Amino acid sequence: MLNYLWAAMVLIGVVWGAFHGTLGDVTESALNGAKEAVSLCITMLGILSLWSGVLKIGERSGLLKKFSRGLRPFIRFLFPQIPDGHPASEAMSTNIIANMLGLGWAATPAGLKAMEQLDRLNPQKGTATNAMCTFLILNMSSLQLIPINMIAYRSQYGSINPAAIVMPALLATAVSTAVGILAAKLLERIWP
Repeated sequence: MLNYLWAAMVLIGVVWGAFHGTLGDVTESALNGAKEAVSLCITMLGILSLWSGVLKIGERSGLLKKFSRGLRPFIRFLFPQIPDGHPASEAMSTNIIANMLGLGWAATPAGLKAMEQLDRLNPQKGTATNAMCTFLILNMSSLQLIPINMIAYRSQYGSINPAAIVMPALLATAVSTAVGILAAKLLERIWP
């Protein structure tokens, strides 16, 4: 469906440009946009490589396991139906830690692994459990202590102070995470 939407937007842009005699501007903008996209991808690839490497070092050194133990009370509170020591807890912890560092792309594999593990605990295959819904909300709202993606984008586009986004992002994601968790827990009581 998204492919059709993008195709329609491109087609409308080209037809609009042709109709108004600015087809040359449309072509120039498309080429400049492609050039900028490649430049941004290269920048983000470097940041992704750096932080994925840091996350891998943290995993191999046992630091992620220590952080996971620190998150255990939080995980137990939010997901009481998950047995102690289940692989879903560790995958969720890794996902939460990566999201807190603003590494959404590094958090994705851990999030998928967590959902896979939660599905193994699911007695009704094909229907999301409360734990799955709560984790999805937690993942989507993702409290961010350091919004690395946004800092990188701001830096790439010439911001004077790329890190100025840290406090607003922390506040916004703290509120969204709190509201999301509260809504999940309230709805869990209404529809068990």
